[in-house]
Amino acid sequence: MKALEEKILKEGTVKDGGILKVDNFLNHQIDAPFLMEMGSEIKRLYSDCGVTKILTIEASGIAIAMAAAAQMGIPVLFAKKNRTKNISSDTYCTKVASFTHGIDYDVVVSKSYLTPEDTVLIVDDFLAHGNALEGLADLAKQAGASVAGAAIAIEKGFQGGGDRLRSEGMRIESLALIDDMSDGKITFR
Repeated sequence: MKALEEKILKEGTVKDGGILKVDNFLNHQIDAPFLMEMGSEIKRLYSDCGVTKILTIEASGIAIAMAAAAQMGIPVLFAKKNRTKNISSDTYCTKVASFTHGIDYDVVVSKSYLTPEDTVLIVDDFLAHGNALEGLADLAKQAGASVAGAAIAIEKGFQGGGDRLRSEGMRIESLALIDDMSDGKITFR
């Protein structure tokens, strides 16, 4: 998505350790009209897949997932990183390692919201090593749901997760795919 690439170049900041800071429009402060454009592009990419539900992980994936779900007219289900008192004990659970936070999470979704009748589209803000996608796909598998694929706002191709998951058969559509962020410069694939 050319508009996203341009926005990253104009407003993004490259930090040490392979971090791209886009919190001024994507995952802290949200440019809602722009995210709706991104949601429209995700709808275009997956409109023929029979998707019944968007599946994401809290917290940064929720905004882009909501934009896609609003465009597609379907619900969003987000996996929670912490089991709270208001979550049923009847859940699917998987472990996800966070690249950004450097910790492992046990993520859960209620079994009442993810069923074998669902065809899910996994949506997230970033794809680095692919841990979140693998975890969300595992939750869908536990439920017997189908996975249409994944839609990612920004993929860091130089970290290899997307290429590996594609080689394993997962359909992944990234709106911006970065091949390199050396010396503070961003190169798109």
